Amino acid sequence: MPKFRKIIFDWFGKSNYFVTLSYSHTCYTFILEVNIISDTVTKPSKQMLDFMLSAEVGDDVFAEDPTVNALESRLSKMFGMDSALFCPSGTMTNQIAIKVHTKSLDEMICDIDSHVYQAESSGFAFHSGISVNLIHGINGKINAEQISASLRPGFDWQPLSKLVVLENTTNKGGGSYYTLDEISSVYKLTRDKGLKLHIDGARIFNALIETNEPSEKIGLLCDSISVCFSKGLGAPVGSILIGDKTFIREARRFRKVMGGGMRQSGILAAACLYALNHHIPDLKIDNTRAKELGTILKSKHFVKQIKPVYTNIIIFILADHINTIDFLNNLKSKGILASEFGHQTIRFVMHRDITPDQFDFLIKIIESL
Repeated sequence: MPKFRKIIFDWFGKSNYFVTLSYSHTCYTFILEVNIISDTVTKPSKQMLDFMLSAEVGDDVFAEDPTVNALESRLSKMFGMDSALFCPSGTMTNQIAIKVHTKSLDEMICDIDSHVYQAESSGFAFHSGISVNLIHGINGKINAEQISASLRPGFDWQPLSKLVVLENTTNKGGGSYYTLDEISSVYKLTRDKGLKLHIDGARIFNALIETNEPSEKIGLLCDSISVCFSKGLGAPVGSILIGDKTFIREARRFRKVMGGGMRQSGILAAACLYALNHHIPDLKIDNTRAKELGTILKSKHFVKQIKPVYTNIIIFILADHINTIDFLNNLKSKGILASEFGHQTIRFVMHRDITPDQFDFLIKIIESL
């Protein structure tokens, strides 16, 4: 039976249908699923795996892995900065940036829904011993006026405002993004007030594919930026932290103490290089699909409210009478895997592993609910 199962899945590929077949007088039903829980569920393609296996490697702790060095050089130039550092995860790149930019008894300023606050296990307190000053922005975005109003006067009993963190695109904000003009106004404020600015750019290429703005200008408007490859770009693991040479020199020390000093990590960096070479244009497909699906959801009786859809993330609130778990279980029974994202809240995320047939199937299921 296992061999037969493999034949069936190879035959139907990633198309999502309910398939009933007979084998030795027994009927088997296969439910092929569409996973829209996150864009982190993507798996490396055969072409990416082949590229990874051909990577030239060395010891990255000694900065001697040529593939890692090539990735770091490419990203620093791409974002108009001096240097970069390859890390296992976006949480690590963010936490290293916070650690380098602050000291104990300082505080960082960010939106209340920011990933650095909501989804990194209070790492800012654990690693850096700092406080957090939360702003209620709009769909995860904050502006210079809000930041200015939140700055501490500097009394003895208060932490010192030292760092601003912007998330681009926003996760809990529904994939909203900052334009260069919006970042510029925040950056100007941080220069005037002596603050540092870090951009959590986990999905920044989803933003850039929408704005068509040059990536190299972003480096002129911040002190550091992190970029993730294991989401929309489809690499299995890896994030890059970018900044000037002094910043990255210090960041390397904190990467080591956090356990992120990898050895022959060029195999992983190669996946990121492959994604840069081949996958960025496809992000437009993910963004477009999300907007199409968002338009359909707006008209459904089970949707009480939906956030504006900007990129590849769709967040909506269920009607009061609908149980969230029952709703997700109903989707699962129809072959759709999605996730709860708060009280009465559902998140769908489009990604590169959803085939055209799967997307058509997803649309049909949502329209039928």
